[in-house]
Amino acid sequence: MLALTRIFALIGLVTVGLGIWVGPQLWAYKTAFDGFDDKAFDTYKAMADQLAETGNAAAATVWTAKVADGLTFEEVDESIKAVAIDRNIRGVGELPLGDQVSAMQGEDWRKLNIYLYCNPLTAAKMIEHDISYAAYLPCRVSLVEDENGELWITTLNMDMMIHGGKPLPPELLEEALEVKDIMQDILDRAAEGDF
Repeated sequence: MLALTRIFALIGLVTVGLGIWVGPQLWAYKTAFDGFDDKAFDTYKAMADQLAETGNAAAATVWTAKVADGLTFEEVDESIKAVAIDRNIRGVGELPLGDQVSAMQGEDWRKLNIYLYCNPLTAAKMIEHDISYAAYLPCRVSLVEDENGELWITTLNMDMMIHGGKPLPPELLEEALEVKDIMQDILDRAAEGDF
């Protein structure tokens, strides 16, 4: 009985020690999160869930759609561009990275194109709000062939940028949500070959 009492006392002592050591850090995080966007917790939880599922931090920060069977790389390429035009977002660059890898290796490699899109006026407002947003610009959409020849489209999950910290000013939030909607629309429609 004495041994059991000592074990419980030790457990209590360790618990109190951890509380004293970790408590102030947890309180600082709680205080910071109190000022965050209402969707911040859900945003970070979804990312943590994805990270736990995949073990891949990059996978936890992107949206991905498998391209419908039967569509060619060229058809999806056209669809991505057509949906972007339909949604009135400016194409500001295209990187045929798969072709570059093939050229440098001297042999065929997978197909991979990266498309760069931007609403310049919204981008300017984001940078005026906080210069750190420049690292997220322009929005990217990637069309990539996996090791099995299947096609996938990916784009950055914009929720962390929009909801992950203190709330954006209302006008900027509205514009950022519109860009998010456009990027998700490109992802969803192009994966089905929609024009």
